[in-house]
Amino acid sequence: MDWQVLTRELSLYLESQVRVGLFGSGVGLSLVLGFGVAYACYYLSSIAKKPQLVASNERFCRFLEEYCPVVTETYYPTIWCWEGRVQTLLRPFITSRPQVQYRKCVVFNNRGIAGEELLFALSLKADKKAYDGIFPYDSLQTPRTYCAANTEDLEAVIHHIHDLYPSAPFMAAGVSMGGMLLLNYLGKTGRDTPLMAAAIFSAGWNVFESVESLEKPLNWLLFNYYLTTCLQSSISRHREMLEKLFDMDLVMKARTVREFDKQFTSVMFGYRSIDDYYEDASPCRKLKSVGIPVLCLNSVDDVFSPGHGNSFSSLLAIPVETAKQNANVALVLTSCGGHIGFLEGIWPRKCTYMDRVFKQFVQAVFEHGNKIFSM
Repeated sequence: MDWQVLTRELSLYLESQVRVGLFGSGVGLSLVLGFGVAYACYYLSSIAKKPQLVASNERFCRFLEEYCPVVTETYYPTIWCWEGRVQTLLRPFITSRPQVQYRKCVVFNNRGIAGEELLFALSLKADKKAYDGIFPYDSLQTPRTYCAANTEDLEAVIHHIHDLYPSAPFMAAGVSMGGMLLLNYLGKTGRDTPLMAAAIFSAGWNVFESVESLEKPLNWLLFNYYLTTCLQSSISRHREMLEKLFDMDLVMKARTVREFDKQFTSVMFGYRSIDDYYEDASPCRKLKSVGIPVLCLNSVDDVFSPGHGNSFSSLLAIPVETAKQNANVALVLTSCGGHIGFLEGIWPRKCTYMDRVFKQFVQAVFEHGNKIFSM
């Protein structure tokens, strides 16, 4: 073989491709089209899927299928960012925030101001239908913050609202840790609550599984360290008040959520150990006692409620079997969506899949709730 001739021919061919252009030669266009077709086939076969609806109560299932049909429709996550961690990271920067006017209302319980910034009662404007909303907030007046297991503040807010509007239909929704708090409240109260229904989004069901997942190297880098610094920042503003009870220097050295909870949260709420706190904070242990209709949306690729990949059959933290034992509970599990992500559309600026579930379920409960309240 004459390597000089071969080299010269190859050089001439490459020069011609540069002059013609990759797409002008047809080779590049074929590659791009081939890759596009392959990617579309993979997306449609492995990524875009109908959510799994888990509910033992046939009446609840029919209610959701008729009045909240989004839970049975194929969820098409944003084609260029369907992976769970990417959705989780991008959602705060991509989605727009509606302009909402607030009127402050201060609620006092037996130890100070009651509030939880991760939980809201209701706010919805859709299809020319408007519902009043209450968003509890956190304002530290005593040397005690909040945790996922303690529901005293939430109970105070719920009963205060009910006393103000005793005849108004009343439901609640919780997101992430707010969802955990709301589930723990519902598990504690059973049917003895003014709420008629609840919606839960991206709750961490098993805290042990959640913190273990967050301590994996990539998840620690992307989420755990940032969350820990946020927790430290939230209490550093009140350091003068808190340092009488805690070794704040040790608390501020925490590098994971588990370390922070061990040095601060579990101590503040009187738990003997971090394991005792995490067991009490895990909603999966109280799900059997929920006494009102509750719709829970989770993605199986959520690092806060980890599974293995995006398979419905390999869930670790989401209590599917326990949910089947309670007629008041319905789980909606998507294969993608991450933690409070659920982005959809080419450019998911305004509305997410979670927003649509929330909108339809709230409207269904307020307008047709009598069809499930006799369960």
